Amino acid sequence: MSEDLTDFIHNVTGESHSRVEEDLGDGFVRLRSEEAERRQAKHDVRGTEDIVIEMLRNARDAHASHIYVATAKEGTTRTLTMIDDGDGIPAHLRDRIFEARVTSKLDTLHFDTWGIHGRGMALYAIKVNARQARVVDSMVGGGTAFTVVTDTAALPEKRDQSTLPQFVRTESGTIVVRGPRNIRRTVCEFAYVDRTHVTVYLGSPIDIAAVLWDQGRAGTSAQTRAFCTDPSTLPICDRLAAASTPDEFAALAHGIGLDLSPRSARRVMDGTIEPVPAAADAVRIVGPAAPKPTPRPKRASGPHDAVEDALSARDGRSLKIAADDRAAFLDEVARAYRRLAQAYYLDADVEAKLTVGKAKLTVEIPVRLLR
Repeated sequence: MSEDLTDFIHNVTGESHSRVEEDLGDGFVRLRSEEAERRQAKHDVRGTEDIVIEMLRNARDAHASHIYVATAKEGTTRTLTMIDDGDGIPAHLRDRIFEARVTSKLDTLHFDTWGIHGRGMALYAIKVNARQARVVDSMVGGGTAFTVVTDTAALPEKRDQSTLPQFVRTESGTIVVRGPRNIRRTVCEFAYVDRTHVTVYLGSPIDIAAVLWDQGRAGTSAQTRAFCTDPSTLPICDRLAAASTPDEFAALAHGIGLDLSPRSARRVMDGTIEPVPAAADAVRIVGPAAPKPTPRPKRASGPHDAVEDALSARDGRSLKIAADDRAAFLDEVARAYRRLAQAYYLDADVEAKLTVGKAKLTVEIPVRLLR
């Protein structure tokens, strides 16, 4: 290429030409080495929480209006699945977006609440620091599902992952967030700051599956669901709504990065698992003079005591409860417990046990903290 032509291209394209090595199409490019080195972001990922905020910001940048974050931990293995309804990623780029120097962000550098953003190196940094990072599935114009697996022995995270963040309004009117900078705080803070642009949900894989099922059923017509022979033609966030059996539900969930059993799928489809609220809706702001909660009054004696006394006065026979009534009662207990579990970040996917005695009913619910 002649010097005159080189000068012409440089004058027309400006600085971007000198920064780009290859145009990959669909808005993605491979940067030149010197430009990538200038933007280096590997050390921006120092913990799991850094991965979460980078993925949230990327989904927002991809014009997502809804983001669903599913997290689970077993031993030292943390699995994060993030599903959004954003622009999607072309099939030929799903692997390449994690490569060094590949980005869609050529001129988007800016500061936000969490620091410098828009260098276009986040996915590569995540890939380098994680055990696994991949696009589970994506649809151009129909969203993306990412899964990232980390080893917390190699890439640390906050030890306290159960404490809720506290949002405090100061006397000057500003909002400050307190508590460990764990995954919950990261998601809640992002959800609150960007609440006018995007709605974020956080929970276990079964929690997120319940939200997607509920919203998918509400957002798609019965005709669409009935005649859908290939759920992969639906947007990522609507696919679970096409399931007609628990086995199909579990398979579709796996296809978007949510691993759950057919038993759990049945509970979602039956409505036993209630959708979790949006993260921003769960934020409660307190002020310097916030009133203390009113203590609950002690239970006064009443008809319940009369029933208990009557049962105590009976002979040795236990109360008999029909199987259908027992199942219905335990379903109601499960619904009530899910609300409590959501508030205190407990594992809601547990099975309650009902024991019928001579003078009392005993409900046992295993309590496990979400990790």
